[in-house]
Amino acid sequence: MVIAFIPARGGSKSIPLKNIKDFCGKPLIYWNLKALSDTEDVHQIVVATDSIEIEKEVLRFKLPKVEIYKRSAENAADTSSTESVMLEFIQSRKTSISDDDIFLLAQLTSPFTTANDFASGIKKFRESTCDSLLSCATNKRFFWDEEGNPINYDFKKRPRRQEFKGVFVENGAFYINKVGNIVREENRLSGKISIYEMPEFTQLEIDEPHDWIIAEELFKSMVYKHFYASLSERLKKIKIVLSDVDGVLTDAGMYYTETGDEMKKFNTRDGKGFELLRNQGYITGIITTENTEMVSRRVKKLKLDYIYQGLAHLGKLGAIEEICAKENLGLENVAYIGDDVNCMEALKGVGIAACPNDADPEVKRIAGINILKLKGGQGVFREFSALILK
Repeated sequence: MVIAFIPARGGSKSIPLKNIKDFCGKPLIYWNLKALSDTEDVHQIVVATDSIEIEKEVLRFKLPKVEIYKRSAENAADTSSTESVMLEFIQSRKTSISDDDIFLLAQLTSPFTTANDFASGIKKFRESTCDSLLSCATNKRFFWDEEGNPINYDFKKRPRRQEFKGVFVENGAFYINKVGNIVREENRLSGKISIYEMPEFTQLEIDEPHDWIIAEELFKSMVYKHFYASLSERLKKIKIVLSDVDGVLTDAGMYYTETGDEMKKFNTRDGKGFELLRNQGYITGIITTENTEMVSRRVKKLKLDYIYQGLAHLGKLGAIEEICAKENLGLENVAYIGDDVNCMEALKGVGIAACPNDADPEVKRIAGINILKLKGGQGVFREFSALILK
């Protein structure tokens, strides 16, 4: 059994009743509860609170699997640790909880965690040899100590941000362990610890009023539009539909004749998809890092509005932003389909993102991406166009 546990104290000093304060149209606590409720692998969701107001608000959501645990006053004080209330709860349920049950601690100061994150974190915990797991984000800042010494880079060889791996920072989103380990170690983490990586922006935790302002903007642009805004709501904004070439319009194969001529295999159904979009007034185009005459001929035949090849100076997202500038539109007005890691920045930035069924696994993990049924070269763009046109 997987138990998700959310401590929700009523006595926050920096932001009074922070846990039920309105955040992007819902009480802050709603977003984690919603994501956990949508996580199939989570069987029980426990909100541990000392506040009648929080209890009433949580019950009003009527979300599945959610229950209230009334934590003691002793473990709801300013000086109380999260571990103290975790242990209190486990002790209260010792007849119904097993040492082998998985215990997931989720924290409301990080509202960016999605059902996909929770599910992926649980999956990694189960499949790895770790004893416990925590979520982290990559921080690409340069750190120094009090003596003026660089901690994580050589200032004489200052790396470019694109080449700098950075360091993992605990983002406070969630921690996973076995009940037995928590009881024995009296800690959320123990033994061999594994890391579940989340996007860089998730390192922000809501602790102070100014954090709230930043977090709301990040949530709206990075989480809400992918997971909570309805698909129909986002589809209404689409004006531009763009596609990668290799692995989407082709099967990613490279074909050569005896004389060394290169060939690509296109699917005529994809051509019909572009035609249907064009007839409905959509702006269409192709964006690819390859630079071949055969792709230029294909674009001319399909009568597309834009073709970007090579992209050494722009990158795919840069090309999309340039198209948006020319059309006086924003990234939320763009639908894009790609299949490999060089498409990731573009896929994360647009209003509607999609990939073929055989796309790179990292691409398929992008927040809110539409994973289509067909593989590249099998008419997957036609499937994508049907999604847009519906």
